[in-house]
Amino acid sequence: MSSQILSFASLRPTTTTTTDSSNTKTTPHHLHNHSLSQRVYIPSHVYKHPAALLLELSTSLDELYRILPLIIKHGLYSEHLFQTKLVSLFCKHGSLIDAARVFEPIELKLDALYHTMLKGYASNSSLDDALSFFCRVKYDDVPLVVYNFTYLLKVCGDKGELRRGKQIHGQLVVHGFSSNLFAMTGVANMYAKCRQIDEAYKMFDRMPERDLVSWNTIISGYAQNGLARMALELVVRMHEEGRRPDLVTIVSILPAVANIRSLRIGKAVHGYVMRAGLESFVNISTALIDMYSKCGSVGTARFIFDGMGNRNVVSWNSMIAGYVEGGNPEEAMKFFQKMLDEGVEPTNVTIMEALHACAALGDFEWGVFIHKLLDRLKLGTDVSVANSLISMYSKCKKVDIAANVFKNLQNKTRVSWNAMILGYAQNGCINEALNYFCEMRSRNLIPDSFTMVSVIPALAELSVTRHAKCIHAVVIRGCFDKNIFVTTALIDMYAKCGAIDTARKLFDMMNERHVTTWNAMIDAYGTHGVGKAAVELFNEMQKGVIKPNDITFTCIISACSHSGLVVEGIRCFTSMKKDYGIEPTMDHYGAMVDLLGRAGHLTEAWDFIQRMPIEPGITVFGAMLGACKIHKNVELGEKAANRLFELNPDEGGYHVLLANIYASASMWDKVAKVRTIMEDKGLQKTPGCSLLELRNEVHSFYSGSTSHPQSKRIYAFLETLVDEIKAAGYVPDINSIHDVEDDVQEQLLSSHSEKLAIAFGLLNTSPGSTIHIRKNLRVCGDCHNATKYISLVSGREIIVRDMHRFHHFKNGICSCGDYW
Repeated sequence: MSSQILSFASLRPTTTTTTDSSNTKTTPHHLHNHSLSQRVYIPSHVYKHPAALLLELSTSLDELYRILPLIIKHGLYSEHLFQTKLVSLFCKHGSLIDAARVFEPIELKLDALYHTMLKGYASNSSLDDALSFFCRVKYDDVPLVVYNFTYLLKVCGDKGELRRGKQIHGQLVVHGFSSNLFAMTGVANMYAKCRQIDEAYKMFDRMPERDLVSWNTIISGYAQNGLARMALELVVRMHEEGRRPDLVTIVSILPAVANIRSLRIGKAVHGYVMRAGLESFVNISTALIDMYSKCGSVGTARFIFDGMGNRNVVSWNSMIAGYVEGGNPEEAMKFFQKMLDEGVEPTNVTIMEALHACAALGDFEWGVFIHKLLDRLKLGTDVSVANSLISMYSKCKKVDIAANVFKNLQNKTRVSWNAMILGYAQNGCINEALNYFCEMRSRNLIPDSFTMVSVIPALAELSVTRHAKCIHAVVIRGCFDKNIFVTTALIDMYAKCGAIDTARKLFDMMNERHVTTWNAMIDAYGTHGVGKAAVELFNEMQKGVIKPNDITFTCIISACSHSGLVVEGIRCFTSMKKDYGIEPTMDHYGAMVDLLGRAGHLTEAWDFIQRMPIEPGITVFGAMLGACKIHKNVELGEKAANRLFELNPDEGGYHVLLANIYASASMWDKVAKVRTIMEDKGLQKTPGCSLLELRNEVHSFYSGSTSHPQSKRIYAFLETLVDEIKAAGYVPDINSIHDVEDDVQEQLLSSHSEKLAIAFGLLNTSPGSTIHIRKNLRVCGDCHNATKYISLVSGREIIVRDMHRFHHFKNGICSCGDYW
């Protein structure tokens, strides 16, 4: 049958043409004589023949092939019993060709043979073939039974073939089955699987009577269409009408309970399971494990798992997924290892969950092991597994291996492209991420919301407003501007491009917001040094429906830190546990030390560290060391540095901070000692690098570098510019540089990367335009001071985004108020 859908009235069976010397005639495959009785006499010895018993016991196609010669040898092939049984078994084992070889030569075909063949086509062939045979059944005048329609309706539902499903529904009505409960349950199921749940309910509502199967069908339909609460309401209604939920009902609604994360309802369902004695069924216990895990009660899920007498691989998968989703990837990997030790063979779902756990842990070695395992299990061609593999390698910072997996993947899907774009973006390969996005679109693969959420953060790292506007236009054209997560990504992107007002406009325009939206806007205010606005927004959030999470508190405390709002920051930290029951993490403690330290409360910050209920980590001591650098506290700086060296001795940045503290105190012998330690350990200071985008090209400047094509012009211009800002009041800060003459000290300061980038921007952009600079390190005190004067004498606004925050310089003033 052609792939083009035709009406049933126009369909005809396949015909064969026979030609002789006198004429040509066309005859159907089979002329079914219904004047003959369908009751066929079968001798009793046929039933008792060993071949008949062997057919009953056969379990595979291979066994069937071995029995067939025995049937032929004993002259039983023409017996209706054996013909019917062979057709049925060949269809059951998926060999329609063999079934047809038995079926076609039979002269007096029983109706049951037609029905069996139609079921075989529906189960093992294309919908076109099944419909074609359905037309033949009609053409051969075989009386249709209700199962003929239900087989086809099931295929239409499974394949989402709504239009053909409607045609079969029409035929069902024409043939008088519209009041048949079994038939209408099949129709309702078809509509539900084709995501036409309203139509499914209409069919259900018109049933003169309903059995448990019809109730389960409509309940499952609502659950599978994401309408969990409606599914649960129907269960209540079903119970009120005298139908007790059975195993199928429970297995249908437990995923719905898991989707709405209602532990209270889940416990109620669990109670019913216990009262009804259904807890011994593996699929019930597995559904309960999944429900408890998704409702955040992984301990209860594990208790159920441990109590199971029999488990299948789905039970193991649910438990591993529960640990992954519950933020405990370590336990997920232990469970995966236990599963392997007990000889349970993983499925593609197991592998994907294990890869998600590896990605969360950044465990490259485990990832390689799983990659080898999936190749051994021949799951490497599974596109979903390959996509998880790409994500895992990307999270383990092995994006080159991820790219190789992507390259070798035969049937790439949109998800594959999204995973690769996100992988590049997460690993700082911005250009590669954007190139893949462009290539994806050139291949006519339409981006979805996940694509946008992957590529927008990559553009955010470029921090170029023009690019931000371009991708925003793509979002609007693709109708993604109403998607919460895409708009949240846009807010974050505009904030990172320095356009904080545009970010707030987008935020205010949103009809619905996620907690990540609030977090993005609060964090944006914090990085731009607008702490009061961040606090106001946080207070507004507390009054609404969406409650702060742990990330919200990290953002607000950091925002208070950047603006010196110590009292407000302490209040937020106290509220976190007291009002919301959120236990502080290392990030929260680090933000608090930063808050106190930046404000000069170094003794309080150190005491805070000593009172921490958990062992302080790198984040905490790093914040303390940074604060000591700002306030030139040698004693506490040494203590913090020593603890950092114990935790992370190979990080050169902390050695540099300590050396700078010593230099500020003119303790040059200790500066030399730190530098000697760095040389002995092979540690290097990260070179300062500033970036400026101009006419679609990103220009990089390193401190002291002369590799840029305009270097001579830039340095010559800087000399003149420094003289101008000195005349305006600028005094170079040469305290951090020693062992060289004063004029050399000033030359070294003048060659800092951001000064080179600013000079280049002033030389190559039109007067009055804003200059955007990105720097990989914290802005130094001298550059910060110099940039204020440059904005004054040039009349330009200069926006500098360093590793921590934004500085908006205008008319000799910085937005940070010299507090950073």
